[in-house]
Amino acid sequence: MPASYPGDPAVTDGFELAGVPDAFQRLWTPHRLAYIKGGQEQVTSEQTCPFCRAPHLSDEESLIVHRGTHAFVLLNLFPYNAGHLLVCPYRHVPDYTDVDEAETAEIAALTQTAMRVLRQVSNPSGFNLGMNQGATGGAGIAAHLHQHVVPRWGGDGNFLPIIAQTKAITQTLGEVREQVAAAWPSDGGTPGAGA
Repeated sequence: MPASYPGDPAVTDGFELAGVPDAFQRLWTPHRLAYIKGGQEQVTSEQTCPFCRAPHLSDEESLIVHRGTHAFVLLNLFPYNAGHLLVCPYRHVPDYTDVDEAETAEIAALTQTAMRVLRQVSNPSGFNLGMNQGATGGAGIAAHLHQHVVPRWGGDGNFLPIIAQTKAITQTLGEVREQVAAAWPSDGGTPGAGA
């Protein structure tokens, strides 16, 4: 007779499937399946590009925290850490060499402001910034340029991503969007000055 574990009857169905319950908790992430299955093939044009679609939705629906003249800032739907932002030009261009001077300047300024805002709302001790160029370079959506702004804290890189390909995120996307958008300066300067 197999060993009985506390709480098993409340969570075990009537099927007699192979396996013995263990002490591990399961972190189910079925929402990632669409991203894993679709990947690059889902973005075939501006009509299927989530970064082109986002500005046509409400800020809450699209997770946009700020709209600039040439670029906008939104939360990553699949964040590495809470507060993982993306800075995107409005134009559907794939490569950093495709953006003009005005777009380049605004992407840089929005990246700096994103760092200041994240420091104010969540006090990270560091950041990862970067643009993955092309599918081979690691871009999840290679067809539309986007700059990653990832806040980092000491100890945020634990064993889960390494052995389980799972990242624990401490806040919902809606909560993070609300905090970052509220702290974003309306004058484009220092957070709190025009917010």
